[in-house]
Order: sequence, then structure tokens, then C-alpha cells
Amino acid sequence: MVFWNWAMGALQVLALLFVVAIGLVALWALIMYFLDKTQTRDAVLRNYPVIGHFRHWFSVLGEFFRQYFFAMDREEMPFNRAQRDWIYRSANGKGNTVAFGSTRSLSIPGTPIFMNAAFPPLDDQFATSEPMVIGPHCRVPYTANSIFNISGMSFGAISKPAVLALSKGAKEAGIWLNTGEGGLSPFHLEGGGDLVYQIGTAKYGIRDEDGNLDDDKLRAMAAHDQVKMFEIKLSQGAKPGKGGILPAEKITAEIAAIRGLKPGEDGISPNRHREVDDFGDLLDFIAHIREVTGKPVGFKFVVGSSRPWAEFFELIKERGDDCAPDFITIDGGEGGTGAAPMPLIDLVGMPIKEALIRIVDLRDKYGLHDRIRIIAAGKLVNPADLAWAICAGADFVVSARGFMFSLGCIQALKCNKNTCPTGITTHDEHLQKGLVVEDKYKKVAAYAKASIKELETIAHSVGVLEPRQMRRGHVRIVQADGTSIPLDRIVPNMTELH
Repeated sequence: MVFWNWAMGALQVLALLFVVAIGLVALWALIMYFLDKTQTRDAVLRNYPVIGHFRHWFSVLGEFFRQYFFAMDREEMPFNRAQRDWIYRSANGKGNTVAFGSTRSLSIPGTPIFMNAAFPPLDDQFATSEPMVIGPHCRVPYTANSIFNISGMSFGAISKPAVLALSKGAKEAGIWLNTGEGGLSPFHLEGGGDLVYQIGTAKYGIRDEDGNLDDDKLRAMAAHDQVKMFEIKLSQGAKPGKGGILPAEKITAEIAAIRGLKPGEDGISPNRHREVDDFGDLLDFIAHIREVTGKPVGFKFVVGSSRPWAEFFELIKERGDDCAPDFITIDGGEGGTGAAPMPLIDLVGMPIKEALIRIVDLRDKYGLHDRIRIIAAGKLVNPADLAWAICAGADFVVSARGFMFSLGCIQALKCNKNTCPTGITTHDEHLQKGLVVEDKYKKVAAYAKASIKELETIAHSVGVLEPRQMRRGHVRIVQADGTSIPLDRIVPNMTELH
């Protein structure tokens, strides 16, 4: 009897709560009705009060449903599920063999198809990529051990645990990590790996109170043994012609101190270096940084047109090869970022598949093949991407978003909102707890090693001993009619013509 009375009482309470909930919903709907009918900013809500909100909710949820339920493996942008899954499996140390057949269409124009050799080297003739010296004429040249490395991602754009995992993973895999334009943080150094210090247009970490280059601070950065090279960022693929953007909500006191910013203010970098008005200034700037640091210096840029850059290489030949940059990083217009205006992301900058070849050919035309190393960047995340870039003439390949996927990125597209659900691009400590450094750094290393191993497998298949022996004749490019043409017939390599 007691239980019966208790149950009836509970049902009455639940009934009362249900009635209250219905009443609250009705009250909310009534309030929203009047607010929607009287507002003037949205025509849909004014004509269809209350129910018009479902349109916005469905638009927001549509991104989620397309990603998980409707898009095919090769359909998503900017990276499809097949690309991401390869990285996830590699990062987790799982096999990347597949069954039945490829899901990739081989008739899409621009698709690279590698030409397997009739008699490839035997397994015991296989070789790994040799280390390559960058800046042999510098006081402290750098011998880079890895052909595949981590591109620039700054502390601020990504979180503390993300930087730690990348730096530890770089050390584990024997690759370099580019600091990005946000300066050198303790977390970059903690991992113990090789670092490339990127000098953005705001010169974070090495500037004076007026934003100018401070030689003493620059010299102090070069004093770190882990800092192997300096990269001047002229532009990046997602926003050529515009400087870096770090929203105020992502600037903590720690980030502000490292960059020299004030908390609560957006970190907006100039659209270019004030010291560099022409190619002569660029060579002077490179020489100055190299003299102060004693280490290799290069620059990163997005190609708008290759024509002006012929003048750059001509100027190097006039001044002498010693004035040349030690490396050039080519970023494609499809490159990524944490925050940028959509027109720049979508419409400005030459794609990497065109830009890389043009700059490689200019370098080789002016006899600088052995003086300037070329680094390819911009949406290159899988072994086939790496192999194409090496065939096209790159000496190294770097990736940012590939390594973000190895950290667990799910392509939520929330990098600029401080709400990244995987803790990679947020400074919300609650969300950062999902990124466990001791687990993720191993995945970073595993992804790097798997990428290099499969790059070497492609090289072996086309008949050479190691990747840097691949040439344009080893890859065919699918044309509009579905047939393919060897890349060296489309764009012959300058070094092979002489």
C-alpha cells in the first residue's frame, strides 16, 4: 500500500511537471511569435514566426548530417573521408590495406597516376630517403633528416596540448616542426625536436615595442640549439595579401606575453613586411637575418603569378649565389588557416599543383638547383600527394592539416571559434582535456612514419631506390578526355633539358 501511494504521488508530480513544461513551451512560442513578427532584420521569421527558426537549425545541422550520413567517401571538402581515414588508421598504427578495389575515380582531370616500372628494384635494393643539407654556406647549416615535416601552426592558433603533442611527435619521428608565426613557446621546446622559427609580418617574439625586428631578440632565438632555420612568411595559401588573424577570444595572457599582445585585443598582423618593398629588399632582409642568426633562412609565399619571380632569380644571379635564400616554401592557394576571409580562401592564390612547378622551373633555369631547397606545402596529406610533389621537383613536403588529423581533428570547421571539440584549436581548458599529449604524440609520429614509408613504397614501385630520385616522367596526369599524359611532356623539367 505504501509503494502504491508513493507511485501515485510520483505520477502526479510527473504529470504536474509535464503540464508546466507544456505551459513553458507555449509561453516561449508566444513570446517568440511576437518578437519574430515585430523584428525587421529577417524576412523569413517575420512571415513565418516561430517555425522559421527551424530553417536556421536545419542549416546548421546539415553540415553534421552531410558529413556522417550523406556524403560519399570521396565527396567532402576540404578533405574527404577517404583522406582522413587513411591518416586516422596510420596514426593509430593500423594497416592501410584495403579490399576489392579503389573508390577513387581515375578519370577526373588532374588526377596523378604513377607509372610502375616493369622491373622495380628488389626488396633488398630498397633505400630510405637520404638526409639533405640546407644552407651549407651558413655558419650553422642544417642537415634535415626527413623528407616530410610539420608545417607552420602557431601557439594561439592551436592549443598548448596540441603544440606539446606535435613537438614530442616531431622528436619521436625525427622530423622538424615549424613554429608558425606566433613566436617560440616553451611547449615547442619541451618536445626536444628540431624547430623552424617562422617570422610572420608581425614579427611576434622578436620585435620591439614599435613592431620592428629586434636583432637582440632574434639572436636569442637563434641561440636555442633546437631552432635550426628561420622562415620569413611573406604570405600563406588561405589568405594571400592579408596578415595573420588571431581572434581576441583565443588570446590568453600566456599567448599575449609570448607574442607581445594585449589580452582582449585581436592579433592582426600587417599584410606584408614593412622592410620589404621589392626583391632587393627581400634579399637584404634574408641576408640580415642569416648574418644575425648564422642559420639557414628562407621564405614562404603563395604564387600569384610566376612572371615577377623571374626578376627575383635574375637578381640573385647578378648579386651572386651566396645572397640566395637557403630554401623557399611554396604554399598553394588551397592552403588552410584558423581564420581568414572567404574570398581569399576561395579565390586568391595559385594552386600548389601549378605554383610548385613554376617556381621549381625558375630555380632550375637560373642554375640554383643545388643552392635553394624547395619545400612544398598546401593540402598535401597523403603519400600520393607527397609523391606528386617530389616528382614535380620539391625537395621536402610539409603539412599542417595532415598532422591536425593525426591529433584527432574531425574537420568540425570550428578553428576560429575557440570551440574545437577535439581540443586542438581551442583554449577552453575543458575541451583541451580531450587531447591527451602522451597518447597523441605517438599518433603524430606514427602518421609521419607511415607517410614516409608509403612514399618510399611508391618510389620503389616506379623503379627508383628512394623518393628524391623520382622525376616528372614517373607520373601521368589525367586529362579532360580521360586519357593521361606524363607530367614531363606537359611541363619538362629544366634540369632534364640541359
